[in-house]
Amino acid sequence: MALMLSLLSALVVFSHGHGGSLGCNLTLNHDVVSNENLVLLDQMKRISPSLCLDDRKDFRFPQQAVNGSQSQRTQAISVLYEMLGQTSRVFLTEQSSAAWNTTLLHKLLTGLHRQLEDLEPCLVQDVGQAESAAGKDPTLAVKRYFLDIRLYLKHKKYSDCAWELVREEIMSSLSSSTSLQEGLRKKDGDLGSP
Repeated sequence: MALMLSLLSALVVFSHGHGGSLGCNLTLNHDVVSNENLVLLDQMKRISPSLCLDDRKDFRFPQQAVNGSQSQRTQAISVLYEMLGQTSRVFLTEQSSAAWNTTLLHKLLTGLHRQLEDLEPCLVQDVGQAESAAGKDPTLAVKRYFLDIRLYLKHKKYSDCAWELVREEIMSSLSSSTSLQEGLRKKDGDLGSP
C-alpha cells in the first residue's frame, strides 16, 4: 500500500513538473485522429448544401479564438478542448442519431473522445496557469458559437438541411482548428512522436 502511494505521488509530481512530460504532448497521432474526424464528417454528407440555400446561416465562427499565433498555450488547449467537447455534444443528441449513418457517427464520436483524452493531461497541467492568465476567457466565444448551432437546429426542427449545414459548419470549424493543434504539437516539441 505504501509503495502504491509513493508511486502515485511520484506520478503526480512528474506530471506537474517543469517539462510536463507525462501525457501532455500532442503527438502526430492526435493530428491523424483529427484528420480522420474531418474525413468522417465529409463522408457523413447526405444531401447537397445547394438544396439548402434557404436555410443558410452565418454562425460566426470565433476565428480569433483559434489563431495559434495569438493564443497562449494554456488558452489554446482550453479552446481546442471546448471545441471538441461541444462538437461531441451536438452529435450526441437523440436527433443526431436519427439523422446520420450510425457507423460513421459512432466513429466520429470515438475519434472526438480520443482527442479529448489526449488533451485532458494538458488541461490538468495548465490549470494554475489558466487561472492566472489575464483577459477574457476565449472559450466563452466557442460556447456561444455552439449554443447558436444547437438553437439553430432546434429552430429548424432538426431538418435534414439544418443537419447538413451544421455538419458543413462544424467540419469547417474543426478544419480551422487544425493549425492550432499543429502549433500545440510543435510547442510540445513533438516528444511523443516517432
